[in-house]
Amino acid sequence: MVQEIKDITIIGGGPTGLFALFYAGMRSVSAQIIDALPDAGGQLTALYPEKYIFDVAGIPQVLAKDFVRSLVEQAGRFQQPIHLMHRVTGLEQDGKEFVLVTDRDRFPTRSIIIAAGIGAFAPRRLPQRCAEQWYGRGIYDIVTDPEAFRDRRVLIIGGGDTAFDWATQLLDRASRVTLAHRSDLFKAHDATVAQYRAAVESGRAELYTFHELHDIECRNGNDRFSHVLLRDVKAKTTREVEVDVVLPMLGFVSNMGVIRDWGLSLEKNDIIVNSMMETGRPGIYAAGDVTAYPGKLKLIATGFGEAATAVNQAVHWIYPEKKVAPGHSSNMALFGQKDD
Repeated sequence: MVQEIKDITIIGGGPTGLFALFYAGMRSVSAQIIDALPDAGGQLTALYPEKYIFDVAGIPQVLAKDFVRSLVEQAGRFQQPIHLMHRVTGLEQDGKEFVLVTDRDRFPTRSIIIAAGIGAFAPRRLPQRCAEQWYGRGIYDIVTDPEAFRDRRVLIIGGGDTAFDWATQLLDRASRVTLAHRSDLFKAHDATVAQYRAAVESGRAELYTFHELHDIECRNGNDRFSHVLLRDVKAKTTREVEVDVVLPMLGFVSNMGVIRDWGLSLEKNDIIVNSMMETGRPGIYAAGDVTAYPGKLKLIATGFGEAATAVNQAVHWIYPEKKVAPGHSSNMALFGQKDD
């Protein structure tokens, strides 16, 4: 299926991409987002929706999920589309026009802004074959709503920040939280680990180190499992745990995918850009955590400025008669204000 041509197509629906979508509308050009994940927000939605963000100018503190909601609302002002669950598989070019190819559609566009964060990423899946059939039916590797696990017996597998963050977030919601990790070394922040250990010591939670998933059993006669067997990797014994939900928090696999083949200047998994967010290939710009340049800071605040620069440069590249500088939004007739 071939979509309608847009002036700007943004790869990535995280904070930088969402702000770029809004900014393109503010510059009165057509735009769209393509993202491989099922929800907008990038890492904020997939990794830590319940954590607070403190370093966005003008917002003293905000939950990541609420911040994403505001960004989506802001981007939606100009009713430009966000295409989710589209994995980019190729790029074609005819003169000054591109066609971004995904696993589902073709997207003609006059320019591209890559705001892909750490690249296309997906959760690491449990390696045990017994787990495969239960994904989406009791095993969930992305959590967006902790209320979905209220009064449930939850087993979290992993030892990093995401595992311990969700373990502590669910303590007051789940009927029981158990965390299992195949070693006693954790990559999570010490304070979060200490918070969870305190819950274990008070009897509110369980922690099994040197344990991994061994088997999943359904004993209640329906399509939901009821018990999990954990294997002690040192003693070679198994332990039975009653659970309703398994949350594998094993980190994410990320890569640049086909973007590596587009003739851009790359440094590992980053795209080298200049001060105008140009990638070295005319018509293709980049912004956010995916970019690299001297003094680069991988912050949301930085990404917003880079998104504005990339959009303004793309607009001028497509329409040379349009100025790079957009003027002040407080004086734009577009927002019902007095025009400059």
